[in-house]
Amino acid sequence: MGSYLEAYGAGEAERARRALLIKRTVIAVVAATIIGLVLYMEFRFHAQQSTVSRFLGLLKTRDYSAAYGMFGCSEAHPCRDYAYPKFMEDWGPQSQFADPSKASLGITQSCGNGVLIQVNYPGKDPTALIVDTDNGQISFAPWPECPGRHWHFRQWWHSLFSRS
Repeated sequence: MGSYLEAYGAGEAERARRALLIKRTVIAVVAATIIGLVLYMEFRFHAQQSTVSRFLGLLKTRDYSAAYGMFGCSEAHPCRDYAYPKFMEDWGPQSQFADPSKASLGITQSCGNGVLIQVNYPGKDPTALIVDTDNGQISFAPWPECPGRHWHFRQWWHSLFSRS
């Protein structure tokens, strides 16, 4: 029969292996959580941004009737407060937004049942559009940003990697 001290430290290798496994598991969970949050913040408004990008694409191809349709209107059934001539005045070839290839999407925020997206043109004030999350219709936002205080993490994140 061996002495007490001969078995001293026999479980150290198993404890070290278990501690390493726990450490790696905690690091993996934290990394997966951070990556998941970043991906969520980046892509949570992807559908609404795609809607506005599609709208700008229709303007670029000069398909104004289809672009007007994205406002939930048509030439046959114009919106009560936004007739087709007014749409053409705002977005047509003679408007200040005549070249949609220069447009870029700016601040994107959730406002109630819609998503506010700023459309930026060089040298002009941003135009705020709201995309309804229920039906995907576009309309003008009554404010440049959603009411209340906001964190601008996305803009800060992009500013870290943008070339100035």
